[in-house]
Amino acid sequence: MTITRLLARPLLASMFVAGGVNALRNTEVHAAKAKKVADRVVPLAQQAAPGVSIPTDPVTLVRINAGAQILAAAALATGRVPRLSATVLAASLVPTTLAGHPFWEETDPQAKSAQRLQFVKNASVLGGLLLAGVDTEGKPGLAWRARRAASDVRREAKQVAKDARREAKLAKAQLT
Repeated sequence: MTITRLLARPLLASMFVAGGVNALRNTEVHAAKAKKVADRVVPLAQQAAPGVSIPTDPVTLVRINAGAQILAAAALATGRVPRLSATVLAASLVPTTLAGHPFWEETDPQAKSAQRLQFVKNASVLGGLLLAGVDTEGKPGLAWRARRAASDVRREAKQVAKDARREAKLAKAQLT
């Protein structure tokens, strides 16, 4: 593991630990902001996963999001399942950003500028998380290994078929 990865993961994760702890300490404030996004996203999630029980209460959703951020950030910072934890953080960052930094709703130019800056910062962090989510540290990823295994199976099947045809010809020649 390079020094860059040793530093980058904890630095990237630190924002989510702080944000998750803050959300748990100020759940009601965050829930008020999250309500608009939750009111739109929860029905879509319920349609996408009809058999799954999805909470509708913004307070519960904020707590779940905060917990997911803290756990995934700890996993990312320590290098445990870094690709999965980066993906979880990326997924949690989207609703957090939409709820927390809706610059398009601001009328005050200063507030709009501050919210836009935070929105763009989160979008930049999202890009870093997406990169971390696909980083294989120089090792082949699961998709590559699956393609390679399928290719190996096809090659082996062709060889078996070729050997079977050859054996059938030899058997036929011995019978005649």
